[in-house]
Amino acid sequence: MKISRNWLQTFFEKPLPDARTLADALTFHAFEIESVENDVLDVKVTPNRGHDCLSHRGIAKELSAILEIPMKSDPFKISRLNLDMKTSEVAVSITEPALCSRYIAGYIKGVKAGASPDWLRNSLESVGQRSINNVVDATNYVMFNLGQPLHAFDAGQLAEKDGYAIEVRNAKKGETMIALDDKEYDLTDSTLVIGDKNSGAAIGIAGVKGGKPAGISETTKDIIIESANFNGVSVRKTAAALKLRTDASSRFEQVLSPELAAYGMRAAADLIMKLAGGELAGFTDEYPTKQQTGTVSVTLTKINAVLGTKLAESDVVDAFKRLDLSFEQTGGTFTVTPPFERLDLVIPEDLAEEVARIVGYDKIPSTELSAFPKKPEVNANFYAAEKVREELVARGYSEVLRSVFGDKGERVVANKVDGVRPYLRSTLVDGLKDALEKNSRNKDLLGLQEVKLFEIGTVWKGGEEIIMAGEADKEGVHQEPLSISGDTISRYEDLPLSDTERYQTFSKYPFIVRDIALWVPFDSAQGKPTANDVLKVIREHAGELLVRSEKFDEFTKGDKTSYAFRLVFQSFDKTLTDGDANERMESIYDAVKEEGWEVR
Repeated sequence: MKISRNWLQTFFEKPLPDARTLADALTFHAFEIESVENDVLDVKVTPNRGHDCLSHRGIAKELSAILEIPMKSDPFKISRLNLDMKTSEVAVSITEPALCSRYIAGYIKGVKAGASPDWLRNSLESVGQRSINNVVDATNYVMFNLGQPLHAFDAGQLAEKDGYAIEVRNAKKGETMIALDDKEYDLTDSTLVIGDKNSGAAIGIAGVKGGKPAGISETTKDIIIESANFNGVSVRKTAAALKLRTDASSRFEQVLSPELAAYGMRAAADLIMKLAGGELAGFTDEYPTKQQTGTVSVTLTKINAVLGTKLAESDVVDAFKRLDLSFEQTGGTFTVTPPFERLDLVIPEDLAEEVARIVGYDKIPSTELSAFPKKPEVNANFYAAEKVREELVARGYSEVLRSVFGDKGERVVANKVDGVRPYLRSTLVDGLKDALEKNSRNKDLLGLQEVKLFEIGTVWKGGEEIIMAGEADKEGVHQEPLSISGDTISRYEDLPLSDTERYQTFSKYPFIVRDIALWVPFDSAQGKPTANDVLKVIREHAGELLVRSEKFDEFTKGDKTSYAFRLVFQSFDKTLTDGDANERMESIYDAVKEEGWEVR
């Protein structure tokens, strides 16, 4: 988020330090600074502070506390307009109160849209926002100043039936809208829109973008200002679905206080009338879900325990006063009433964090880590599981990970995941059987001759928690405890590995198949070489590009046996050529001839 030092200065009488000093102060006490250029700071606001700090007022408030420079005025403490001035000319209805907790419509008559003054245009351009006209610029200025997104509709473009009617609703099936960016968007029934109830048309995508037909132009005379609070999750999903992320949506996504809408409306209406003239006809404020206020308590002991400090009560009092937090102190307990915009202050640890930020993280003493033991302790269960896992993978088994919850068992879960699986499993067998059945149906698609699975996991049986190892293949399904006796794991240190082919990850490059058939004569001294004997020779001379080999034919004629093998060559680094495969086959041909075998 772009923050202008000159804009920040409007909140203070005392001159602020240079932009680089401001950046350092924010870095050490609040936020990360991406860059500083031409007295403009690119501030990376943390998610927990998106409620109040995506604005110049929010950053000014932080700097006031950090630098101990009083603000000459706080927009949240000054109000020259009264929302009690109602208008019957604009009706507002909210059909989805869970997605729109507040909607304020302000009606101003007789405005004159035109160019903005230099100060306003320069302010917006400093943070990367182009100037459009004095009405639109005023709403954008308030958004960047206070953090509340706003929008202005041309009332003359709306249908009037005994007044205007704004409706917050989900879009209709097949509904479309041309936005201010001149693009037409296809809306779904999960898209929250602002509708002209009298005409039935959508005039804005809630929290994201306004519609072009009701946009402000030079012919605009009467306007309806929108200052609302939309559900952050709904806005984020809509912006993602439409690939339309805006300054407004980025703020609603962080969740704003519905109380902020009133301050945004007052500021926008006041500024518009100063810039574009007009007469305020009044407001319509629909606020079905009011923000609940509460308190958060923390003790001095808790703060010091969380921070590892020895702060005095005066340190905490000073921090809360600098942050302009309303609090009561009873002994060593502080009861704080967070400001409406500080939605991040919920638990005692949040208050401890605020104290730490103001005191300064550099003032918090470091705690040395205890020295590591000379010989690290080995988790025997983990070590054993890894040994077993390595061996089973080497034998061609694939690991499955199943949920520990089941539809039967001995131990009922207190906080059930769902109504179907209310038990902790007492065996691995059922899950392995299910996985074997499902994967076996698709073995051809997976390119497997046989499905072999295993699982190492916890079961709860006979009142005990047991680590089990289970295997599933064509021979059946069985399990046994991964038991460890005593304090030693020596019985796992020499666990022999199989001599089977080691399995690797799949290559993304295509493979080449070659077949080879051999006549293998009977040797009176050594007997008949087996297919495995022949394969061993082939693999030794095929090199690392041979990823799979298998016998597909065998028959005997006289004193000779014919073996036919299918060889699969594949690289993990490139697409193989016929030349690559032919080179490996020539090496194989030379080797088998040296063995006295005849290539068919």
